Amino acid sequence: MAERLTAREAIARVASAFAELPAPDGTSAPDGPIAWQGYDEQHARAALRTGENESVACGTGTVGETEVVLISFEFGFLGGSLGEHTGDRLEAAYTHARERRLPVVSLIATGGSRMQEGMRALVQLQRVARQSTLTRAAGLPQIAVVRDPSTGGGWATLGAGADVVMALPGAQIGFAGSRVRPADADPAAYTAEAQLAAGHVDAVVRQEELREKLGRWLTVLTAPSDAPARPPRALGRAELPATGWEAVQNARSADRPRAAAYLDAYFETRETISGDRCGGVDPGMLCGFGLREGRAIAYAAQCGTATLPAGYRTAARLIRLAGRLGVPVLTLIDTPGAANDAAAEHAGAGPAIADAFAAVAAARVPVTTLVIGEGGSGGALALASPGNTWATPDSYFSVIAPELAAAILKRGPDQARATAEQLRLRPQDLVDLGIARGIVPTD
Repeated sequence: MAERLTAREAIARVASAFAELPAPDGTSAPDGPIAWQGYDEQHARAALRTGENESVACGTGTVGETEVVLISFEFGFLGGSLGEHTGDRLEAAYTHARERRLPVVSLIATGGSRMQEGMRALVQLQRVARQSTLTRAAGLPQIAVVRDPSTGGGWATLGAGADVVMALPGAQIGFAGSRVRPADADPAAYTAEAQLAAGHVDAVVRQEELREKLGRWLTVLTAPSDAPARPPRALGRAELPATGWEAVQNARSADRPRAAAYLDAYFETRETISGDRCGGVDPGMLCGFGLREGRAIAYAAQCGTATLPAGYRTAARLIRLAGRLGVPVLTLIDTPGAANDAAAEHAGAGPAIADAFAAVAAARVPVTTLVIGEGGSGGALALASPGNTWATPDSYFSVIAPELAAAILKRGPDQARATAEQLRLRPQDLVDLGIARGIVPTD
């Protein structure tokens, strides 16, 4: 089980300064809006026990070098539940963030909506969702730190609805709380680690590393730029291939530098997002934000494997987030093609690729693409920038792999080499055809 901190302790662990926002004025009817017998006494006992008069503390603070609005839940106050006055405080905090142009950091520990206030409590989730949506539309980042436990509507709004979601190790996370799950439910399925594996959380971060991690994330999410990302220099061979088949062999070489090497060489620091928020993770797609020469650039990079539907959805999520925050995007293409087995089709390969195409087409920020290895058909093109795609000397880009093209044309396997030449897939061919703007140098 993750360490359970009070709302104030959670703030102190990540922020160097904190100034609480004034609580909005509000009065309550006796025993609350639905006259739940004994509710006033429960509320008073919770206040006496925790020193808080509501389940959430909101204010401004400094995390790293960035001023933020902090929202921190007090689980000891009626299970960190959301009631009407909780909604008042959350709405005021989000409004303050938009007025001051500040990011929002939520430190969540909640059991959901407050039963003692009935439907008047449940509809606070709509208020929270609206405030989050308005803040997103204003181009301000939202980061959630999911503590133990985080269930119900608090997880499904402030938590899962954030741009970046980090969780503490062992935290219980899920829409269903421990007392309302099926009797045979596996508790391990509701942990931070399980949510990470399912693509619903970007990272599991230890408490002692959280302050530094949050500081880095806030730095890269609050450095917008209008200028396109420059393509990285080539890290592999400098010589251009003489034939199409040589280009294919160069791109498939086990010795060729892969996406991780390009990202490490390009960025001074970078942070990753993970998962498609639909139950899937693709380890062959690296996505995140990094700093290069002091400015933020978002990246989506294929790693040389067949890209899964979850990879395309994660890349689309990244591109749309970058667009909202005004951060240019760099994509690295390296895939033999989209995964096309039965599992991939069942997971929605076609819709996921369509989503990636749409995200690039509608991007509100410049997208720069570098082909660093194999460019296999539409599975690669889905991440390519129209008009700003570059290539390395040891790459190729083709309408389809030459072996598959030969098979479709009813040619024998021995015709793959000749077919590669006909496809004009070499990097210099891509420039001649107007597909690539140029071939990047090695220095």
